[in-house]
Amino acid sequence: MKINLKKMAFLLTTCCLVSSSLPLLANPGIAKIATDQAPNAIGPYSQAISAGSYVFLSGQIAIDPTLGKLAGDTIEIQTMQVLKNIEAILAAKGLTLENVVKTEVYLKDLKDFAVMNTIYAEKFSYEIKPARATVQVSKLPLDALVEISCIAFIP
Repeated sequence: MKINLKKMAFLLTTCCLVSSSLPLLANPGIAKIATDQAPNAIGPYSQAISAGSYVFLSGQIAIDPTLGKLAGDTIEIQTMQVLKNIEAILAAKGLTLENVVKTEVYLKDLKDFAVMNTIYAEKFSYEIKPARATVQVSKLPLDALVEISCIAFIP
């Protein structure tokens, strides 16, 4: 097999010139999702990111985005606000709760499970419910009563 060194040098030079003119993306398949209809991230994380066919939402607590503080002090009010925040972030990507395939619910007190679960069931009233884990934790940011994170599928 005979290698044409001039052709190879030309191809390498051309490839290097083309690739050096393209913007370098740290993670070209990953995109940040953000909306002002939900609370801003209060740390070094995103409200959500999309990666391939999935959207990964950071845990949401009951911060009212217009007030910048917890929406209320009951599990009912906080659960409703958390789910409202999740819906707003999903909507920024053109999705709804029906696209959610997995949730993780963190409760300050498992005694609040039944109340949270009733509100959760009303919102996730679709035929196919997401997979879910629910755990009690010792403390949540801003002393919230509930935090929910989730993964959604982009059809």
